[in-house]
Amino acid sequence: MFHLLKNSLFVFLGACCFGILSTVVKLAYQNGFVFQEVMISQFTSGWLILLVLMLLFGRQKVTGKQFLRLTGVGLCTCLTGVTYYLALQSIPASIAVVLLFQFTWIGVVIEAIVNRQWPDKPTIISVVILFFGTLMAGGIMGAGEIQLNWVGTLLGLAAALMMALFVFFSGRVETQMSPITRSFYTSTGGLILLTILLTPKVYTEVSIFDNGLWMYGLILGLFGVVLPVLLFALGAPKISTGLATILGAGELPVAVIASVMVLSEQVTVLQWIGVVVILLGIAYPQMAAQRQAGVPAAQR
Repeated sequence: MFHLLKNSLFVFLGACCFGILSTVVKLAYQNGFVFQEVMISQFTSGWLILLVLMLLFGRQKVTGKQFLRLTGVGLCTCLTGVTYYLALQSIPASIAVVLLFQFTWIGVVIEAIVNRQWPDKPTIISVVILFFGTLMAGGIMGAGEIQLNWVGTLLGLAAALMMALFVFFSGRVETQMSPITRSFYTSTGGLILLTILLTPKVYTEVSIFDNGLWMYGLILGLFGVVLPVLLFALGAPKISTGLATILGAGELPVAVIASVMVLSEQVTVLQWIGVVVILLGIAYPQMAAQRQAGVPAAQR
């Protein structure tokens, strides 16, 4: 049980790191930086930090096949950020958050298909709790009439799918490799794809060290690439995909709290209730497991 809690905590903390990103991105936008600058600064900074860590602590020979598999995981990380940030350009942030958080049930479905096994009762109950908590915390409930842009909606759902795939592959791809080495090659895949999407000339057009962009890039790289990828590499292989995606919902409460503390955004009572509901949904599988462990086998 201790190891389950420890590895669950790693994944939960990794998700919490993602929750800080939206606030930092908003600050960067307020200071005049654009999508391309933010993305390049995030992935370049994160990749450089992981490169230093790998050279110091994680040197390990990697085959061509292993490289391709790990960079494939990185593609999911990159596409999550790209599709989500693009969705924010055409739909309200509250809608985008709710769409992104569909990754909780998508991850459970992926695990069920791969394992050919229906999710257990605690997992299903937790996903339902998280769904309603997300609607409340995202500000959807009580928001009145909502108009959706179909392009933005599809991009938000694509971000959810990519996030679910990242969590799934984090627990299954090259799990015997050291977390630092895995994380470096994962971030390499994300940086390669981003370079292709934005074209290599973006590096001559964007200077990370101009006008304070480096500061945002460093924070985004640390909390958007280095820490979450490392923490997921540590914890995800040792717990189920369903539980990992449920723990990933820890991102939203942190995003709400950060927006209040840093941006002084107004949050309704219903949104705070949603945050509490999400935390209960995250904790429910662990509570159910502890309760089950305390029941004698003859009574189960």
